[in-house]
Amino acid sequence: MARAWGLREGSWTSPQASWNDSSGGPGTGPGPLSGPWYSTHKTQLLGGLLAAASNFLISVSLNIQKCAHLRLVCQAEQKPYYMSKLWWCGITLLGLGEVGNFTAYGFAPITLVAPLGCVSVIGSAFISVFFLKKTMRTADILGGALTITGIYLLVTFAPNVPQELTARQVQNYLVSWPFLVYSILEIIIFCILLYFYKRKAVKHIMVLLMMVALLVSLTVIAVKAVSSMIALSVTGKMQLTYSVFYIMSVLMATSCAFQIKFLNQAMQLYEATAVVPINFVFFTISAIISGVIFYREFQSAALLSVFMFLFGCLLSSLGVIIIARNKKEKHLHIPFIDYGHIPGQKLTGKIQPDSHSSCYGTLNKEDDSVKRQT
Repeated sequence: MARAWGLREGSWTSPQASWNDSSGGPGTGPGPLSGPWYSTHKTQLLGGLLAAASNFLISVSLNIQKCAHLRLVCQAEQKPYYMSKLWWCGITLLGLGEVGNFTAYGFAPITLVAPLGCVSVIGSAFISVFFLKKTMRTADILGGALTITGIYLLVTFAPNVPQELTARQVQNYLVSWPFLVYSILEIIIFCILLYFYKRKAVKHIMVLLMMVALLVSLTVIAVKAVSSMIALSVTGKMQLTYSVFYIMSVLMATSCAFQIKFLNQAMQLYEATAVVPINFVFFTISAIISGVIFYREFQSAALLSVFMFLFGCLLSSLGVIIIARNKKEKHLHIPFIDYGHIPGQKLTGKIQPDSHSSCYGTLNKEDDSVKRQT
């Protein structure tokens, strides 16, 4: 009878508690979602799930936008992309994904949210099979398996730090000597890279993406501070009256603007298959370093947890590189007329037909010297 009613030492135990003990439910017991682990990690687990879902939503939105562009190109009557309902659907999903990422920084540490950006890469690789009718490669499956394994390690061994970040704490972090030293080194490195970029006209992919990574470290610091202060203000602990909130908001907007500028230039000069994995690796390293230095997220973590977390980052980065490696973009075929080699002239451009123009089939304006000779 005692066994039937769950009697233990003269007290009655509910069937739900017995189930928690035996199966690891969110009560007491050895399970991963039970007892002390769940109670201490549920906030950052929520932030990690929110970040993963937001990045997956971003990958869906990017594929929808790409699909909308392909449909517009195939239409007989060309319309601007902003007239497409499908494109606006993709933009709306992109906005929701970015808002979700922003909110995730208020629940989880930077060192967990930033590496979960790999979800957008792996999600895009698999979703493009349905949206863009691409073929699934063996590299996609292998890279996806490595990335998922890395994500599991990231979530399991992420640092457990308090997520209530007040304005006074942000002020103290801003004037701490580790962050001041880090800021000085970052400014010096950025100025050196900017000198080569401006004065020497060095547009190498590593130079551009290193500048993006240095700006990312400031962006994630500001995003987490702003998101956390807004979350506290919503719960009744007003933080918007402090000047540091507006300082971090300006820092977030400014660093994002310049980050987008350099990243777009890298996308224009180089293939996406090279930019995406390098940018993800630099982004992850920069975000982790900034989280460790500014918010001291690994201050009380065990050595084994740090090692397994970094190993998860390595697996995720390797998976992203494998997925992006040797992935060729399909370009639309544009017909052209080639008149062959013109004696005495080096003409490398093609003569594009334009049936709506009076100069259909003629040379371009920049080839005036060729016109005069012929």
